[in-house]
Amino acid sequence: MARLFLRLGSTAFGGPAAHIAMMRGEVVLRRGWVTEPEFVDMLGAVNLIPGPNSTELAILIGHRRAGWPGLLVAGACFILPSTLLVAAAAWAYVRYGALPQAAGLLDGMKPAVVAIVAQALCGLGRSVLKTPAMAVAAAAATALSLLGVDVLALLFGCGALFALWRACALHRADGTSRVRGLAALVPAVLGGGVKPGAAARASAGVATAAGAVALLPLFLVFLKAGAVLFGSGYVLLAFLRADLVQRFHWLTEAQLLDAIAVGQVTPGPVFSTATFIGYVLAGAPGAAVATVGIFLPAFVFVAFSGLLLPRLRCSRVAGAFLDGVNAASLGLMAAVTVELGRSALSGWFPLLIGLVCAACLFRFRLNATWLILGGAAAGLLARLAGL
Repeated sequence: MARLFLRLGSTAFGGPAAHIAMMRGEVVLRRGWVTEPEFVDMLGAVNLIPGPNSTELAILIGHRRAGWPGLLVAGACFILPSTLLVAAAAWAYVRYGALPQAAGLLDGMKPAVVAIVAQALCGLGRSVLKTPAMAVAAAAATALSLLGVDVLALLFGCGALFALWRACALHRADGTSRVRGLAALVPAVLGGGVKPGAAARASAGVATAAGAVALLPLFLVFLKAGAVLFGSGYVLLAFLRADLVQRFHWLTEAQLLDAIAVGQVTPGPVFSTATFIGYVLAGAPGAAVATVGIFLPAFVFVAFSGLLLPRLRCSRVAGAFLDGVNAASLGLMAAVTVELGRSALSGWFPLLIGLVCAACLFRFRLNATWLILGGAAAGLLARLAGL
């Protein structure tokens, strides 16, 4: 398990959708550690809690495979490579005042990522979309997400509609209200979707970026982010801008954008941006406390959701709620794939890389890690050749 998640953490480029696709290939298709329905349930669960979804999925897989030690090992090994790479980039940034250029590598990786996510969508679709209603829900979630509808509204709205539908069907069949089934839905909603209270706010008397930032306030700022933040790295950008740039004046706008860029171009979770910011503000100790602060809530939330999932499936109404969430999650993943494709497949050479990677995946079942590395090499060669 440690070897697998260290490798995934070192090669999982492309954001949460790509990470999830690579995990499915490894733990469902190649190793059989979890079944497809179990994987889909876990994906639905992590979409309902704050924090980095792909990291939380790794933690949940570890817990399912090897209990509490597996929870810690899988999560830590998935996070570690990213944080080390980001820390190295932060050291270079502080020493030289600029980031290394990696445009060619990214140009080749992005088409490979689109192919990987598309292949995972096809496989997940066969497992998730068990009824016409679920297919319609997934398609609607895709369209509404592309139109800008809030992610949580789609997840909870779809889950609530499926639960209500199931409850009404049971009521008509038995002539009762199925209070027990509805009661089981309450922890499903409250346990997964209500945002927990924000962590204590950092004190106002902290030194600004001109001096050394105290470690405890730095830890609390990132603990709060990890505890209440839903969404992508772009949501993280807005959240950190409000605290670090506008409220405490620890960073400039340019420094924050550089930090987000490093999180995007390195493998693993985008939340490793915290490592970069912590290093810039307070050196290696700052990188450590910021990293622990932003990822700690994920371990806590996953521990509770892992205990809750088996109980959800024991209730027919709560199980229907989870089916709705799973359909919406697949729709959201499809919307992300569309957005990735728009930016990654512009031009004949990126399109060619994407088609070759898709053929390797669908026809030869080539490991996604090799596709990422091959795409990076092709992109770098194309940039050097001026294509």
